Amino acid sequence: MENKHGHIEQNSARIWQIGLFSLNNTSTNLFLAMMGYVSYYANGIAGLSVVLISVILTGMRIFDGVTDPVIGYFIDKTNGKYGKFRPYIVIGYLLMAISSLILFFTTSLVPVILRPFYFIIVYSVYIIGYTFQTAVVKSGQSVITNDMKQRPMITFFDSTFIMFAHGLVAFYVSVYLIEKYKTFQSQALFSEFVITVVIVAGICSALAVVGIWSKDNVKYFKLEEDKKQQIHFRDYVTIIKHNKPIRMLVIAAASNKFAQMVYGNSTVLVMLYGILMQNYPLAGIIGIIVGIPNLGIIYLGIEHAKRCGQKKTLVRSTYLAIVFQTILMLMMIFTDLTKVSLKHINFITVAFLLVFTLLNGVKSISNNIVVPMIADCTDYEYTLSGHFVPGIMGALFSFIDKSFSALGTGFVGIALAIAGYSKVFPQVEDPLTPQLKFLTIFFYCMIPIIGWIVTIFIMRFYKLDKNNMKGLYKK
Repeated sequence: MENKHGHIEQNSARIWQIGLFSLNNTSTNLFLAMMGYVSYYANGIAGLSVVLISVILTGMRIFDGVTDPVIGYFIDKTNGKYGKFRPYIVIGYLLMAISSLILFFTTSLVPVILRPFYFIIVYSVYIIGYTFQTAVVKSGQSVITNDMKQRPMITFFDSTFIMFAHGLVAFYVSVYLIEKYKTFQSQALFSEFVITVVIVAGICSALAVVGIWSKDNVKYFKLEEDKKQQIHFRDYVTIIKHNKPIRMLVIAAASNKFAQMVYGNSTVLVMLYGILMQNYPLAGIIGIIVGIPNLGIIYLGIEHAKRCGQKKTLVRSTYLAIVFQTILMLMMIFTDLTKVSLKHINFITVAFLLVFTLLNGVKSISNNIVVPMIADCTDYEYTLSGHFVPGIMGALFSFIDKSFSALGTGFVGIALAIAGYSKVFPQVEDPLTPQLKFLTIFFYCMIPIIGWIVTIFIMRFYKLDKNNMKGLYKK
């Protein structure tokens, strides 16, 4: 690898710093998990059509990507009394919390003709706050540590916390809220939902600020004290032009994210657990059951990354995801998954839980290991240009990642509308039809497999493997 600007001083962290900072990502994922149900609120409470909601959410996701380069630029320009990253964590959380409360409490009170515009305006504020906080997720880990054996720990904490965030939200909704309010067409359900998320996410954001506090100073994000770093918007073009690793990483991650947005869509989960399996509470319970085994799989993945590098771990975990997803697809086609029961354990239950556990474990690795790989690309950029630009690198990644993944939400909504669900989304109480079974298999299995194949192909051209990364650092 060409190294024009020397080596980078090694920077290590305490494990608790890495763990607490990862709670920033947990905070954003709690909001993300909640907003996965916003289509049910907008449709069932606010009265917006399926197609309109899908178009709005797709547009908002693209807007989310567009805001990333702007925020990333300002992060790299920021060097104030409170550091480079902490202000964006706090402001981002406040914007998300306030806009979420307004969205879920007031949209249904607005005159019908104005509701789409009101929804878009309030949701836009949420997106800006989300961008503030996620930009720090992608860039802040560059100053936490550049130790090759520590960076995979970012993936461990991210995977663990995100798994529990989404798992606990699913459990909270499917087991507690639906049991209490019986239907998604309940204002009280969403009122309780948003208040809970705002409180828990606030605690996570506060702890993240503590985690990055000592690292958020000029010592760690200005590598050469005597060199004034000039950052311009045109640097985005320059970086994407000469930094091939970040180009390959964002394409691979975008393909991964599209698949994730499809199989993780709240409507798809309703179709899988509520209609195909006729056991919607299982959607939340299963996340708790497989949680501990998943931690073991994630731990093995991180140990593999320490030995073999992050690139090889991403590729191998993606291969395994394809294998386990294919097995699950065959089970959905040829077995009766309504027999999956935690009250009466049988062979189908054991087989389903085993495959689901293995699948979720390797998906957690492949979905989250790309975050510390952005930091690798940031360090590589410094050796090329002499610029330490974690904000720009993270924003560049997020812009392309979100722009492509935006298609996932719209894809599900438009496909359902074409299939006849243009006025209302599939509900837990709907009967299973051959059409719904095919759509469930298509969304939950076939689309992810295609996305992962693309990821594996693109990673062939990503050169920052373990050996090449070793050449960037000095003790």
